[in-house]
Amino acid sequence: MAEEQRVIIPRVKLGNQGLEVSKLGFGCMGLSGMYNAPLPEEAGITIIKEAYNKGITFFDTADVYGPHTNEILVGKALKHLPREKIQLATKFGIVPKGSDLRNSAVNGSPEYIRACCNASLKRLDLDYIDLYYQHRIDTSVPIEETMGELKKLVEEGKVKYIGLSEANPDTIKRAHAVHPISAVQMEWSLWSRDIEEEIIPLCRELGIAVVPYSPIGRGFFGGRAVVESLSSETVLKSHPRFAEENIEKNKVFYTRIEKLAANHGCTPAQLALAWVINQGR
Repeated sequence: MAEEQRVIIPRVKLGNQGLEVSKLGFGCMGLSGMYNAPLPEEAGITIIKEAYNKGITFFDTADVYGPHTNEILVGKALKHLPREKIQLATKFGIVPKGSDLRNSAVNGSPEYIRACCNASLKRLDLDYIDLYYQHRIDTSVPIEETMGELKKLVEEGKVKYIGLSEANPDTIKRAHAVHPISAVQMEWSLWSRDIEEEIIPLCRELGIAVVPYSPIGRGFFGGRAVVESLSSETVLKSHPRFAEENIEKNKVFYTRIEKLAANHGCTPAQLALAWVINQGR
């Protein structure tokens, strides 16, 4: 049985509202192709099942991944796992315009939130979402209105906990005043540390967990093959760190991390993850 093969990963609380997850989570975005070509459905399901067998119970997706196909894939994978032991996070708020997400809009209106939640529940084939993030903040809609609708979804049992992604300090404080925020998802890694100045201290003060995304630098610390063979078609080329004028300098940084990892008997990806994990208190 798969259950007998599982590794024990420490568990941590996200926020002060009762959400408890595996200390390592699994971001499912790449299974549907964002930085790469999408994987066959069966391969994606197998990977999610293997992550669970390795002790991960916290899985992250979003309606915009695919778009939509990632949630469907995750939902199918969860049919093979015990739902009561899984913490599933998904997101709303990015409105794709075609296949290129760089041209997307954002929407935080109450009507849109409810429609997104219902659609995500249907694609995932679930009765509730453990953690529901606003993927990007819609500055044209007061955060109080957005949070008011999310609060209703919690009261209705469709959502258990609320999160924000890529929010500034003022937005976090205003949102938290309407309904407790359990987690804020922000990019945080060895080479992306902007949030340490304001976001981290604020979240610690308010009792909000920080969930890092791209902890291995959008794949940069994944291995030399990733660094040396970045496809010219990948959306990563739009990120400044992967641009031609910067990538060569960052390869020097990668080499330093590679040597440091070797000294500790691990891979650069393991070192990058260990660094992020040890920032938690």
